Amino acid sequence: MSAKPIEGRTTAAAEGEVVVFLIGMRVNSFTAVRSWWPVTRAMGPMLAELSRERGSGLLGYKALLGGPREVYLVQYWESREKLLAYAVAPDRGHRPAWAAFNRRLREGRGKVGFWHETYVVPAGSYESIYMNMPAYGLGRATGVVPVARRGERAADRLRV
Repeated sequence: MSAKPIEGRTTAAAEGEVVVFLIGMRVNSFTAVRSWWPVTRAMGPMLAELSRERGSGLLGYKALLGGPREVYLVQYWESREKLLAYAVAPDRGHRPAWAAFNRRLREGRGKVGFWHETYVVPAGSYESIYMNMPAYGLGRATGVVPVARRGERAADRLRV
């Protein structure tokens, strides 16, 4: 069951720069389970590792379906430095998962696709509003505050 909605209008409590990281996979051949199933399973342990460690930099994430072939995650990070540090850390889950994925990608000959995009969003260059929603997206990652605290209009909340 989902979280209880917060009545009224709220906005994300985020302050400062926010890094939005999108990562996903596409199943190009459903019959090639050996190519795509390990890719599907690899993300869970990494998210668990990052969620357990408060200083990891991962603020929150949401898993989404992009149709029957695509699965992706929207991740919110504290900084680009922490995202990049996790990606290259030799003692963390990403490096071995990435190496295994690259092997499977070469062996699978196009049976599974992969993509990611990273956006560094400066302070004042993002805004959000949630109406009668549980904490969601950036608001779930950073907490929510009443809209009035940041401004009633989107233009007020987008202070560049």
